[in-house]
Amino acid sequence: MAEHDAGPDPVTQKPTTTRLRILVAEDNDTDRMILQKLVRRLGHDVITARDGMEAVERYQAERPEMVLLDVLMPALDGNEAARQIKELAGETLVPVIFLTSLSDPEELARCLASGGDDFLSKPYNRVIIEAKIRAFERMRQMHQTLTVQRDLIRARNEQLISEQQVARRVFDNVAHRGCLGARSIRYHCSPLSVFNGDILFACPRPAGGVNLLIGDFTGHGLPAAIGAMPVAEIFYGMTGKGFSAGDILREINQKLTAILTTDLFCCAAFVEAESWPGRVRIWNGGLPDGYLIRRDGRRMTLPSEHLPLGVVSPERFCADMTAYDAKEGDTVVFATDGVMEASTAQGEAFGEQRLMAALDDTTDDTAPFDRVIEALRAFMGGREWADDLTIVSLDLMRPDDTIDYAPLAASSGLPGPPEWDCQYTLTGESLRQFNPLPLLLHICLEVPGLQAHSGDIYIILSELYTNALEHGILTLPSDWKRSASGFGQYYAEREKRLRTLSGGEITFRLHHRRLGAGGELVIECQDSGDGFAAPAELSLDQTEYAGRGLALIHRLCHRLEHIGKGNHVAAIYRWPPDQGAQHDRNTASGH
Repeated sequence: MAEHDAGPDPVTQKPTTTRLRILVAEDNDTDRMILQKLVRRLGHDVITARDGMEAVERYQAERPEMVLLDVLMPALDGNEAARQIKELAGETLVPVIFLTSLSDPEELARCLASGGDDFLSKPYNRVIIEAKIRAFERMRQMHQTLTVQRDLIRARNEQLISEQQVARRVFDNVAHRGCLGARSIRYHCSPLSVFNGDILFACPRPAGGVNLLIGDFTGHGLPAAIGAMPVAEIFYGMTGKGFSAGDILREINQKLTAILTTDLFCCAAFVEAESWPGRVRIWNGGLPDGYLIRRDGRRMTLPSEHLPLGVVSPERFCADMTAYDAKEGDTVVFATDGVMEASTAQGEAFGEQRLMAALDDTTDDTAPFDRVIEALRAFMGGREWADDLTIVSLDLMRPDDTIDYAPLAASSGLPGPPEWDCQYTLTGESLRQFNPLPLLLHICLEVPGLQAHSGDIYIILSELYTNALEHGILTLPSDWKRSASGFGQYYAEREKRLRTLSGGEITFRLHHRRLGAGGELVIECQDSGDGFAAPAELSLDQTEYAGRGLALIHRLCHRLEHIGKGNHVAAIYRWPPDQGAQHDRNTASGH
């Protein structure tokens, strides 16, 4: 409703600030005329009504800014008229001031309960009328301002949510090759968790198994999303190309230290799970303790041993991971601090003790993830969960239960060179510090037809390189890996010997030629070690950690040749695969 400057009061000559339209409902003609003149002299327009029914009708037609309403009127009393007027006004504040000679407290209370805001006692006093109109006008204007601001905030919030949903779709496209839908992975997080600081990524490893990253950025909104985007791109890109977990962590840390301000960082845990049976390797930087739940119910703590990502310079960053032997049926569980901080209406936090109690509850066959979720729901009692609550579990399963590896890229329509050769040699210092597998895989996948077989190629390269480095250069005995204790001893000794390595050489020779609709890739690997005799039988016995690398390569390849004293191996890979070849990308690797 339009409002007008009232001009000076014709009696007092004092200016009023706003010209209002005021409804005066009074069944007594004399009182109505007196009140009408008093209000007009204050500079306002007046709409009159003789009873409650007419008052409601006039309000609906004229929409005045204020109502002066007699309590006792025919047709419809003031209380019922006030209720109907307030209902018609909706969210608009329309002050209703009752005109009354009543003095009984209960009667006055009924007036307020029906929607009245104040009283004017008869006979009327002009000074009091003016003061109350001014006071309620200030209140009405304040309410109007707050309503406008609320609507603006609501519209802005809806816009922000819409923008976040669009940004989330863009973010999901960056992380499109994730495997969070695998049945071995269970998780809960907010649909817009990336904008609440939490991140959760999972990607298959080319040689089998999976990498998983759960993180919690300081802050919320855009700063968290800015950090999450490059982390996702680095994580998925480098995992798919076969980089080690340490290389991925170092790259993420370097990127975050470069782009984030000093008050922003990412508490995170990285899980590198090999195909079963094998190892699970953990890096925890600032996230709450994770847990490795053995299939017999025993719980191992996976503590934070490092600083968060984005805190220290690349030169001081430590990407060392802790290795654990893994069995089918074991489960890794990690959660952000939102789980422990989830609270009841009374402010009581869920806490670490309740989390551990849920994980230790083995009274039935319920999975650890489900036990935690059920405990949280019972604790919250139906209360809404926080948006920054993220929990994930990874079941360590047999290879045929895991997901297939997604190719790095779609096959190209370009034919590529029909025949080529490449030689690549690493010496002592490079063997200590550099992982050549991503580079070698990239070279091989320049052949368009090989892109669909990237998992096979990575496994062959990885097994050949690992055997050459660990057995040929470092002279580690494979028999150590025939037991869980020896398994740990093997990798501890591997790190020790690698740090002190001063000599040695490993050479890869790659030769490709086209064969009809497919082709042949010959991968030769030669080390400077003393060599060894090839085993008479090649076995993929799933109960053994040792002696399975060559058997796996033999299964994937058309032919496997040992040249000279055993330190020179040639793997011949053909595609499309021979009819008799048995390909099993999901078979776990071992040496």
